[in-house]
Parts: sequence; C-alpha cells; structure tokens
Amino acid sequence: MACNTDQANSNDMQGAGFITDSTAEKVITEMKDSLGDDYAFRIERGVKQVSQLWRESDGSADDFADFCRNSFVADSEELSTLFTTLERNFEVINGYYHKMDVELKMPIQLVGPDITPVDMMFGSYDASAHINDDMYANKIAFLTALNFPFYSLEEKTELGENWSRKEWAYARMGDRFTSRVPANIQQEISKTLTEADAYISDYNVNMDKLRNEAGEQLFPDGMKLISHWGLRDELKSNYADQEKGLEKQRMIYQVMKRIVDQSIPLNVINNDAYTWNPYTNEVRDNEVVNSPAEDLQRYEVFLKNFHVMRKLDPYSSHYPTQLDRAFDGTMEIPQKDVEDLFKGLLSSPQVKEVAAFIESRLGRKLEPFDIWYNGFSAGEALSEDKLTAITSAKYPNAEALEKDLPNILVKLGWSPEKANEISSLVTVDASRGAGHAWGAAMRNDVARLRTRIGDNGMDYKGYNIAVHEFGHNVEQTITMNDVDYYILNGVPNTAFTEAVAFLFQKRGLELLGLQNPNPEDEYYLALDNFWSSFEIMGVSLVDIQVWEWLYANPDATPAQLKDAVISISKNVWNEYYADVLGGKDEILLGIYSHMIDYPLYLPNYPMGHLIDFQIEQQVKGKNIASEIDRMYTQGTVIPQLWMKNAVGSPISIEPLLNSTQEALLKLKR
Repeated sequence: MACNTDQANSNDMQGAGFITDSTAEKVITEMKDSLGDDYAFRIERGVKQVSQLWRESDGSADDFADFCRNSFVADSEELSTLFTTLERNFEVINGYYHKMDVELKMPIQLVGPDITPVDMMFGSYDASAHINDDMYANKIAFLTALNFPFYSLEEKTELGENWSRKEWAYARMGDRFTSRVPANIQQEISKTLTEADAYISDYNVNMDKLRNEAGEQLFPDGMKLISHWGLRDELKSNYADQEKGLEKQRMIYQVMKRIVDQSIPLNVINNDAYTWNPYTNEVRDNEVVNSPAEDLQRYEVFLKNFHVMRKLDPYSSHYPTQLDRAFDGTMEIPQKDVEDLFKGLLSSPQVKEVAAFIESRLGRKLEPFDIWYNGFSAGEALSEDKLTAITSAKYPNAEALEKDLPNILVKLGWSPEKANEISSLVTVDASRGAGHAWGAAMRNDVARLRTRIGDNGMDYKGYNIAVHEFGHNVEQTITMNDVDYYILNGVPNTAFTEAVAFLFQKRGLELLGLQNPNPEDEYYLALDNFWSSFEIMGVSLVDIQVWEWLYANPDATPAQLKDAVISISKNVWNEYYADVLGGKDEILLGIYSHMIDYPLYLPNYPMGHLIDFQIEQQVKGKNIASEIDRMYTQGTVIPQLWMKNAVGSPISIEPLLNSTQEALLKLKR
C-alpha cells in the first residue's frame, strides 16, 4: 500500500509541470487579443494559476487552452452570478462535511465509554479528503482559479485597503484553490493529527498520588489534571494558598520538567494505581515499583506531525514550508514581523519592573514557575475550593451551562433577543480533553462548547475554560452568521478569536457576581496581559525555532528532536527569562501541549494577547457587545487592515508597554 501511495504521489508531482510556460503564455496572448487589455490582469493571473494546477490526467494541452478560452467570464454581471453560485455551493459542501466530522469524532472527544480502536478509525477518517480531487476532476476548481485571481499577502497589504467588500470576497474566493494536495495525504494528515490530539487529550496526572520527600499527599483525593493546561491552572490557583501553595507549585513544576525531558514514569501517566515522588522519580505500590520512563513518545508524536505536514510542501508553491503556511498563509502576518513583536516585548525594560512588582507582592525571590503568576488583582483572591463550590452548584452538568448562556451574554451587554439568537446556535458538551470550541462551517448550524464537567459538577478550572471557549463560540457564531459574504466568514487568523476568548475569560468572576469594578482594575489588567504575553511569547519562539531546526534536520530521530527542544528551550530561557526568574538552563518552555498536537499554533496566543489588549482599550467605557458586533462583522480581511478598522492602529506592543508603565507608576504610588 505504501509503495502504491508513493508512486501515486510521484506521478502527481511529475504532472505538476505538464502545462509549459510557453503554452500558458500563448493562451494568455490569444485571450488578451480577443478580450482586450481591460481583462489583462485577470487573464494573466488566472491562466497561470490554472496551468500550475493542471495535470495530464485533466486533459491535453489543447484541452487546457480550450478550457481557459471557454470558461473565462469577462462580463461583470455574469462574474457576480458565478461568484454567488460558487459561494452558495461551497457553503453546502463545507457545512455538511463539517457536520460529519463533528459526529465521527464525538466518541474520542466527549466523555463516554472508553475509546475503542474502531472509534479511532472513524475519528481519524476525513470524509472530505477527496473533495479537492473531485473539484479538480469536475473542473470546478479550475473554473474558480481561472476567474478569481490569487493575491499574495504583500499584494493584499498594498491593495486591500481600497477594496470594496465584494472585491475582498472575490480575493478570498481566489484563495480557495492555490494548491492541489492528493486525498491520501489529506487523509494521512487528518489521521496523524487526530492521533496526536488523542495522545494529549488522554495525558493526565493523578495529583492525589503525588508524594513529597516526607511521603505526604499534598493534593486532594480524585484530582486528575491534564498536561499541560490542568497542571498550569492548578499551579496558578495555588498563589491563593498561603499554607501549602508554594510547596504544591514546586511539585507541579517538577512534574512538568519530567514530562519535557521524558523521565516521567509510564506507570503514572493516566494511571491511579501507583504513588509517585516526582523529585526522586520513585514509583510505589506497597513497595518500590520498577517503572520505565516514557522516554520518547512525546517527541515521536511531534516528529510524526512534522513529517506529515512536510508532505504538503511540494504542493504549496505559494507557501512552500509549514512555517510559510503558518505565518504568510494562515496568520497572514510575516514571520519576521511576529518574531520582532515578541522579542521587542521580551527585551523591554518593563519585564524587570513587573518582575520586581511581583516579588514585592509575593515577598520572595521569583522562581521559574512564576512565569505563570496570576495574582494581578486589587483584593485578596478567593481560594479555588470556594470558587469550585460556587461553579459546581451553579453548573452541575452541561445542560445547566447551556441554559445559562443567554444570561451570560446579557451580562456582557447583548440584548435579550440577540443573546438568545447567539446562544441558540451554541451547544455544550462534556469533554474528555481540557476543552475546546468548534465553530460551524455553514450558517444556522451550531458551534460546540466543550469543557470538563466532573461527577460533582463543573469545578472552577472547567468553568474558566468554559468561559474562554464560549468567547470563541460567540465569535464563531457572529462571524459565520452576521458577515455579509459567506466566503468572508470567520476572523483573519486564530489570534483574533483568542482575543474574544480572553475578553470573556477575564470577566469570569464578574459573570459569577464575585467581582465589583475597582478603579485600579485597568492597571492590574495591563500587568496581567503583559505577564501573560511575556510567558507565551517565549514558548512561541521555542515552537518556531524547533520547526526551523526540523527543516534544517529533516531526518532527525525522536531522540535528536528531544535534545533539540530541550536545547532551544534552554537558550530562549537564558536569553529572556533567567535574569528575572532564575534557573539557568531551564526547560520549562517546552511543556506546552500545543507544540505536540497543533503544529505551529502557539504564536497565535501572544498575538491574541496583543490584539486582545488593543480591543480592551477600544471597548473601555463602551458597550462590549456593540463593539464586538462592529469589529467582528468585518470577517476575513487581512489582520493589520482589520485592526486599523477596529481600533484605529495596527497590531503593536506599544499600547501594552505604555499601559504597563503607567500601571506600575500608579500602583507603586
């Protein structure tokens, strides 16, 4: 089977140059002579795009020429009709394939019986894998590419500010068919990423089984935390525990390091049969048990992701590497611009000033895990146990949360009518994993909110995640149903949906009726955003540098990848973190699960923080709901233009740096 697959790929790539440049130029000249110079740009761009996608199996060179001459739509009214037809039908296709995907993945994503091999087979099956092949076979892909030109990011940046909404919609239609990836590769990508997601979703540590040097249990019975999200959130919650909080944080920190360097014993992953001392790495039943380390599985999963995503490279002439696809293609912000923003904040003088402010509040020197410090508030924080008592009583099950969604939106400023309209398109499910939001792919279909809900109701961690994910769902629902063109649905990139999720999450206590506005809140908000950005920007640089290393070392083994991740994590730590958090050669930046199951997704988080902060500044003193509706109905124009229209300036670290400096001055006073 593998040999046949490789041969199929080889044949497909050999066919990529079937239409020669001279053949394409001849067709272009004939069509320009026939139709006139008014259509020259569209003819040149369209014919070249089709020539790059055409294979011998699609027809002869004469067939190619005939197709271009006969299928090019010159009349503007006819072009508009073609666009409307394509847009409507793509929505039908996308929407129903998405619904199939949601249903097939339910057994592996939602709480229920143990996952079976058959569940994994169906869950990793991509029903839409052949759709692109079908679109080329029936010539719809060629018809689209011929009539709606593709514009590079540079061209969209230069021209897009003066485009009408319809011109933007035409440009996004031109993005629809820019590469021709065989179905077997699409299927393999789906299978590999689903397996990676399943690995992470079932990576839990039973905290009640951890033991310190004295053999004591620090965490409550039944506490089971997913890596890294649950571990991180538990670490954050212990800043409110004056008695045992610091010791528990140090223990979690030790667990994280064991996961990164893979010295964590296999017997303690998702298994409550043994106790474990993460300092000595001793595993016990009634006596010491010999348990092998996980060793390399984390990096085997990572490496599989790299190899499968790299298979897209030969088919992506506009974005020839996963790095190009992640930044120029998906984020639509050049990689260098993103890295410059991150390095600018990480190197700013405000870092040491905020660190000193945190030290003054903690009354001790900072330690590496204080990268997750979250005590930026004017008052004393409620303990997590008290918060969990509130959330578990309020939300005993998924149905209770779903029923309360309209009330949440009304508290945030939506009218009861609009709140009900949005909430009617969101459904809540109990998640196996940490939680996620999954938007619809056609209008009037539901978005899905997944979060952890235990037997005793939703704990505060689950609530915190749920509010964040509901922010995603609201964005997904508005940008699907309220944007003027279906082809423009969504946001410029995932950082923009993260911004709404952060906007909601920061109001989590307020939504529970536990937080009254304080004059100092905006200052703490600035510091919290700054420190969160400081944390995740370093993690993102590690992710980027690891992918650069992988492209430079494509034949690396899992062991070599592990060494590279650890080395890169140490280097980034030493450059930006060691001076303020101590711990030279720390590997903590390698803990993030998204590095393993979502290739190159992490840079979206710090971009989301920056966007979120600028949006927070924009909505200050205004109705949040009205502002979100105004900004997010722009849809998928490019990010910097979206920001100019939304807040009056491009994405920048300067507003956050300035507000951080002001906050330090006010709060020290």
